[in-house]
Amino acid sequence: MIDELVRQIQKKNAPVVVGLDPMLSYIPEQIVERAIEEKGETLEAAAEAVWQFNKGIVDATYDLIPAVKPQVAMYEQFGVPGMEVFARTVEYCKEKGLVVIGDVKRGDIGSTSAAYAAAHIGSVKIGNSVLRGFKEDFVTVNPYLGTDGVKPFVEVCQKEGKGIFVLVKTSNPSSGEFQDRLIDGKPLYEHVADKVNEWGKDCMGSCGYSAIGAVVGATYPEQGKILRALMPKVFILVPGYGAQGAKGRDLAHFFNPDGLGALVNSSRGIIAAYKQEQYAKFGGEHYAEASRQAVLDMIEDLRG
Repeated sequence: MIDELVRQIQKKNAPVVVGLDPMLSYIPEQIVERAIEEKGETLEAAAEAVWQFNKGIVDATYDLIPAVKPQVAMYEQFGVPGMEVFARTVEYCKEKGLVVIGDVKRGDIGSTSAAYAAAHIGSVKIGNSVLRGFKEDFVTVNPYLGTDGVKPFVEVCQKEGKGIFVLVKTSNPSSGEFQDRLIDGKPLYEHVADKVNEWGKDCMGSCGYSAIGAVVGATYPEQGKILRALMPKVFILVPGYGAQGAKGRDLAHFFNPDGLGALVNSSRGIIAAYKQEQYAKFGGEHYAEASRQAVLDMIEDLRG
């Protein structure tokens, strides 16, 4: 799947992933009101509003971008109906030819991680049938439990041709409380980077990159420069662009000299673009067109 991701990035000439992280406050009032009118003030109504919102954004942007990244928590908050829409969104994006990164940040003891991996990028056997759950192409993984928690995902990647992005240096303000702690003279995130290299050595694609990627926040460009050098064959998923403050000029060091090696995420900066002053002219009725313009502007900014 890493080869397909690289192929899509090269085809679209856009190292961009749109985060499908819908909060009800991001969704135009007319969509929410229509869903409540049909289904009442229920979880089903919220999930329907999310589905209609997502579909509009995907329809408006799929020809510009290689990938999407739905954040599972935004769907879990609406219970079973929300998770049904998560699955529906994944399926719809794949029908549109997009690579889907499930932002699930899973990681637990071995047997639990194996179940998480099966659910999102693998399969389960029921009788004589092999069935798949949520069908993402990649997922994000929390490495806090060490190799025990990550290895089951790596094994599924090898078996199924899928991929993962391991949290290395995250974009949030308090990430340094743990990730910047010095251990044997170097910060924890560098130790995690070493393990990402180790986990990925047997998962190399023909493109020259491993299916075991890393998450490194755009909000820490100096650390990004260090980690790029430490992980030359690792694709980096880069959150923190736009709404969290990072701009295209901050991200040059996340890429390799070949122009590849990084995939930059923007979530609310794109899906809620119509709420921003520069896109206010579109209004809620044309939120999807605002998202498309935000993607075009992001691509231009990254090309610098």
